[in-house]
Amino acid sequence: MPTPLTDAAELESLVHALGRSEAVGIDTEFMRERTYYAQLCLLQLADTERSACVDTLALQDLTPLRALLANATVCKILHAARQDLEVLWPAAGAARNVFDTQVAAGLIGLPAQIGYGDLVFRLLGIQLHKGQTRTDWSHRPLSPEQLQYAIEDVLHLPPLRVRLLEELARRGRLAWFEEDSAALDAASGSFDVDPEEAWLRLKGISELDEGRIRLARLLAAWRERRAMAANRPRGWILPDPALREIVQRVPRSSADLERIQDLPEGIRERSGAQILALVSEAAVNNPPPPLPQRRRPDGERIATIERLAQVARQVAGELQIAPELLVTRRQLERVADGDREASALNGWRREVVGESLLAAL
Repeated sequence: MPTPLTDAAELESLVHALGRSEAVGIDTEFMRERTYYAQLCLLQLADTERSACVDTLALQDLTPLRALLANATVCKILHAARQDLEVLWPAAGAARNVFDTQVAAGLIGLPAQIGYGDLVFRLLGIQLHKGQTRTDWSHRPLSPEQLQYAIEDVLHLPPLRVRLLEELARRGRLAWFEEDSAALDAASGSFDVDPEEAWLRLKGISELDEGRIRLARLLAAWRERRAMAANRPRGWILPDPALREIVQRVPRSSADLERIQDLPEGIRERSGAQILALVSEAAVNNPPPPLPQRRRPDGERIATIERLAQVARQVAGELQIAPELLVTRRQLERVADGDREASALNGWRREVVGESLLAAL
């Protein structure tokens, strides 16, 4: 069982040693149910010679880790990497030369969302015990069972990388993986949230009139800033259903706010005046324009998308990989709508499936 590392000098020594490795496995344990920012509770690191659990609650300064993550000569191995990279970003910065074992597994024909334990069993024949998935990682001291569970999440990453590289090379798909990995590297430095863009998370808003769109942008930005400042989930500031209903109904008084069914009373009492001020700032016409009628599905467009999906399924079947690894439904919709910048029409996917999609149009 590993002993949690709690000394800054030990962390610096560990990072220095790992910096001489070819590849380092990385995993995180965190909590975010009651906060806006994820609370990094434990960091696990391993190469072929050493492994450690870093107690990030005792060692809040992870500055030494920045150099390791940014070192492009050391491969960083993670499973389903994006969430871990996002959690590490505020404390340790961006990672370079990332190897996502889930992405690699998908490209050799395993399920697109395969779990770490399943992948370890399939490729290494090792059965992991996953009894701590719902544990409270912020509680101290951590139990021997928790620490064993945590360290196993990185011990097998280096050998997994070796097996996956062998399979990718055997199938002639190493270049595909390298291209997708480069895109992940680029994304790992873009986890900062711009409150002004928060409204883009809301579905269906772009179909509304200009006044309501302004209101949605103002409300979403206000909510994001409040959530960030208080370090609380954005839904605690203003739930999505309430925000959507406010945008649709455009309340202009306290009495109007009371009619917003999805707006909790406590939020209305604390923030009602600010919400009404944002409504006023948005300058939505009074009365607001009618809400757009739900459009009937475009039969021809639906048929086109299904035709493209059939092409994607056929190509994926021939390659024995999941269709969503080639092209998502949203990307098929973009292609059907005439967007020639969709990712399925670029890079290795253009040759593999993109040209066939264009031909199917």
